[in-house]
Amino acid sequence: MSIQILQYEFLGPVKLDEWGPPMEKVVFLIFSRLNDSFKIIYVGDCEKTEQKDFFENNPNFQNWIQTTGSKNSLYVAILPMFESNSSARQVVIHKILRAYHPICNTNDIKEKKPDYVIRSKLEDSPKIPKNLSETREKISCPCCGQKMNIDKVLEKTTLLKCTGCGLSDTRLNS
Repeated sequence: MSIQILQYEFLGPVKLDEWGPPMEKVVFLIFSRLNDSFKIIYVGDCEKTEQKDFFENNPNFQNWIQTTGSKNSLYVAILPMFESNSSARQVVIHKILRAYHPICNTNDIKEKKPDYVIRSKLEDSPKIPKNLSETREKISCPCCGQKMNIDKVLEKTTLLKCTGCGLSDTRLNS
């Protein structure tokens, strides 16, 4: 039996009690089962194990039981990634975390911060790019010749917008 999560095909799910080692270079999902539906409650990975009690020794095991109500409601599915390294498995884990938000992984979900800063208007911005502050009145639209206003000042670029035709342009800040 298999289950597809995102574009990955996981083996299982099977009852956690029925799982047996060995397990090497896999991403695993812990599910709770209610009637005929499965819900991902945890995602993790394993480099290698021969331990029968691998899942019971997981620091989140008690949290899984509290979430599902009993050990009998816990299921596991695995995605074998035999030739993978840890970072390749982490990519899969982060995709699943972002898509499914497993309740027992709440500490592992990190908000991705944008690598840019948006300032609403030039007047609100304390830093006016030197090359644009000197030529602020002189910027004209290449399309219609109307005045170009500064729309947004980003960390490394400034967005300009034409007052006439609405054309947008981008200039590097110096």
